[in-house]
Amino acid sequence: MAEAHQAVAFQFTITPEGIDLQLSYQALNQIYLSGVRSWKKRVSRIRNRVIKGVFPASPSSWLFVAIGILATMYMQSDPSMGLIAKIQQHLPLSLHVSLSAQGQTMVSALVFSTLLWLSLILALRFCLKLLLSYHQWMFEQHGRISNTTKVWVTLVRLFSSRKPLLYSYQTSLPHLPVPPIKDTLSRYLESVRPLLTDPEFKRMTDLANHFESNLGNRLQRYLKLKALWATNYVSDWWEEYIYLRSRSPIMVNSNYYGMDFLYVTPTPVQAARAGNTITALLLYRRKVNREELKPSRVPGTVIPLCAAQCERMFNTTRTPGTETDVLQHWQDSEFVAVYHKGRFFRLWVYRAGRLLSPRELEYQIQRILDDTSPPLPGEERLGALTAGDRIPWAQMRKQYFSSGVNRRSLDAIERAAFFITLDDEEQGMRGDDPAGNLDRYAKSLLHGKCYDRWFDKSFSIVIYKNGKSGLNAEHSWADAPTVAHLWEYTLATDAFHLGYTEDGHCKGEVDRSLPHPQRLVWDIPSEVQAQVCTSLAVAQALADDVDCHVFPFREFGKGRIKKCRISPDAFIQISLQLAYYRDRGGFCLTYEASMTRLFREGRTETVRSCSNQSCAFIKALETGEGEEQCRRLFRVASEKHQNLYRMAMTGAGIDRHLFCLYVVSKYLGVESPFLKEVLSEPWRLSTSQTPVQQMELFDLKNNPDYISLGGGFGPVADDGYGVSYIIVGEDMINFHVSSKHSCSETLNL
Repeated sequence: MAEAHQAVAFQFTITPEGIDLQLSYQALNQIYLSGVRSWKKRVSRIRNRVIKGVFPASPSSWLFVAIGILATMYMQSDPSMGLIAKIQQHLPLSLHVSLSAQGQTMVSALVFSTLLWLSLILALRFCLKLLLSYHQWMFEQHGRISNTTKVWVTLVRLFSSRKPLLYSYQTSLPHLPVPPIKDTLSRYLESVRPLLTDPEFKRMTDLANHFESNLGNRLQRYLKLKALWATNYVSDWWEEYIYLRSRSPIMVNSNYYGMDFLYVTPTPVQAARAGNTITALLLYRRKVNREELKPSRVPGTVIPLCAAQCERMFNTTRTPGTETDVLQHWQDSEFVAVYHKGRFFRLWVYRAGRLLSPRELEYQIQRILDDTSPPLPGEERLGALTAGDRIPWAQMRKQYFSSGVNRRSLDAIERAAFFITLDDEEQGMRGDDPAGNLDRYAKSLLHGKCYDRWFDKSFSIVIYKNGKSGLNAEHSWADAPTVAHLWEYTLATDAFHLGYTEDGHCKGEVDRSLPHPQRLVWDIPSEVQAQVCTSLAVAQALADDVDCHVFPFREFGKGRIKKCRISPDAFIQISLQLAYYRDRGGFCLTYEASMTRLFREGRTETVRSCSNQSCAFIKALETGEGEEQCRRLFRVASEKHQNLYRMAMTGAGIDRHLFCLYVVSKYLGVESPFLKEVLSEPWRLSTSQTPVQQMELFDLKNNPDYISLGGGFGPVADDGYGVSYIIVGEDMINFHVSSKHSCSETLNL
C-alpha cells in the first residue's frame, strides 16, 4: 500500500502544542501538474470547437470582415443599407448612456460585422455541402473527366485550402439519401437472378411487386420522414439491431482481429513491445483528442470521409443488457487495464500530467510479468463472461458487479483507455510450419483462450511472449477501416519512430520511484464462478468450431492487375466467385463490405458481388469458351462490379434500405413476406478488403520486410466462408479465410 500513502497530500497530528500539519509537497505538485494537464485539454477542446465551428472559414476572417465594414463606414458609405442604424436603435439602454454616438455606431458596426460573418460561414458551409453531394465524378472513366467534374474539383480544392481539423468537415457532409423504393427492388431482383431458377425468380418478382404496390410505399414514407429528421437514417438502427441487440456471443460472431508485421518482429522482448505499443496508441489518442489527425479522404482525392467513428475509439466499453447492450464512452482515462496469467491490473500511464516514456512503461509491464502472485478465486477465467451469451453476463453484472470491490475493479477495466493481454504463448510465422503457425496466430487473436481477452472493450491489444502483437476489436462502435487506421499508425510509430535499443529494450530513462501497477481485487461468489464455467463452455465450443487459414499470395499483386486496366478489388472478388464455384459447384449470395462515409455518420453498405456478369464469365471459363470471349466477359464483369461498388458508396445500395424498411415494419407491427425472406437469406461468402490508408508511414522500398498481414473475422453463415484480404504494395495480397469445422462442405480450407 505504499502508493496509497504517497497519494496523500497532507497529514496532521494533534500535539500538546496544537495541530501539526505535515504537507507532502511531492503529492501537492502531482495534483497541481495533473490539474494543469486537465486545463490544457479543456482549452484545446474549446479552441478546436471554435475552429471547426467556423470551417471552412477561419476565426481570423472575422477581423477582415470587421475591418472592411469599418473602412467603408469611414469613407462615408453604409454597406449595411441601414441595418447598422437599426441595430444602434436597439442597443441596450446602458450602452446609450455610457457610450458616445460614435462609440454606439462602432459597436453596432461590430455587431453587424459579426452577423454578416456568421451568414457568410453558413453560406460557405451550404456551398461545401452541395459540392460534397456531387458524386458523378466517381462514375467517370479514368482519363475522360467531364468539364463539370473539373470545375467541381477546383471548387472543392478551394474550399479545402485551409488546414482542416479531424472533425472540420462533419457539418458539411451530406445526409445519406433514401433511394426510391422502385430502384432498390429492381436492383435486388437483378442481384438474385443468377442464384434462382426461373420459377423461383418469378415467385420472388411477384413478392417484390406486391410489396411495392402495397406495404412498401407506406414504409418508405416513414423512412423519408426519419431521413429528414435524423443525421443518418441507417446508422443508429444498424448499430442497435445488428450489433447491440444480438444476444449471442460477440467473440467470433462479431469481433474481428488485426495482425502484426508478417516477416518482422521489432523486438523479442515482450515488455518492450508492450511499452512502445502503449505509447503509440496513446500518442494516437492525443492526436484524436486534439483533432490533429488529417481527415480521412477517398484515396487519391480531396473528398473527405466522415470521422464520427473516431469519437468512441478509446475509453469505450460495450456493457451487457438483458434486451440490448449499451456503448459507454468516457471523456478520458489515464490508465489501461492489463491481464497476465489470470490476474488483472490497472496501469497508470500518466504521472504528474506527463505521459510515461516507453522505457517507463516497459519497466511497469515487466513488474507485472515478474509478479508471481496467484489469481484470486474465480479471477483467472472471469473474462469468459464477455465471450459467452449476453443475457447471463448482463444478469451477473447487475447482481454481483454493481457495488463494492467488484464494481471498483470492473470500472477499472471498463473505463480504461484500452485492454492489454500479456499472452504467455508465442505466435507468428516461425518454426518448421510457418503456414500452420499463421493459422494458429489468427485463431489466437480471434478468440484466444476464450477468457484471456476482454471482448467488450472497444479494442484489446495482445502482446505475445516472443514480442509479436495483434488486436481484437469490438464491432458495434466502428468498422474495420477506422481500427485499421489506428493499427497502421501504431505499427509504424512503434517500429520507425520510437524504435528500440540494440538489446531490444525501449529507449529513454526510467523513474524507478513509479508506484507499482495496481492489482485489481475481486470477490467472486460461487454463483458467478458457475456462470463463468457455463459461458466458457459456450465460448470454447464456438472457438473450437472455427477454422482459420491465413496465406500471403506472392505470385502477383495489384501492380500486374492494374497493368491490365482492371480494378484490383474487382479482380479479387471475381476470383473468389470462381473459387467458390469450383469448390461448391454453384454460386451463392456474396457480401462485400463497402463504406458510406461520404455521408455524415455513414458506416457500411453491401456490394452484392455475385452478379449476372460475373456468373456469365465463370460459366464461360469453366465450359472452355474461347480466350477472347472470356476476356471480354471478364472485363464486363469487372466494370459491373466497379459500378456496384460506386453505387453502394454513393447511397444507392440495396441492403441497408431494405433493412430499414424491415425495422419500420416491425415498429408498425405489420408483416412483409418479401422483407422477411430477404433478411433471412444467408451470406455464404462474406468478404471484406482491409484498406491500406497510410502508405506514407511505411517505406516498403527501403524496408520491404515491414509488410502488414491485415486482419480477419469469423464466418457469417454456418455453411459459409469469411474472407478478408489486404492488398500490400505492388506484389502481394494477404488472405484470411475462416469457416466452421461442423460443416462438412467447408471442413477443409
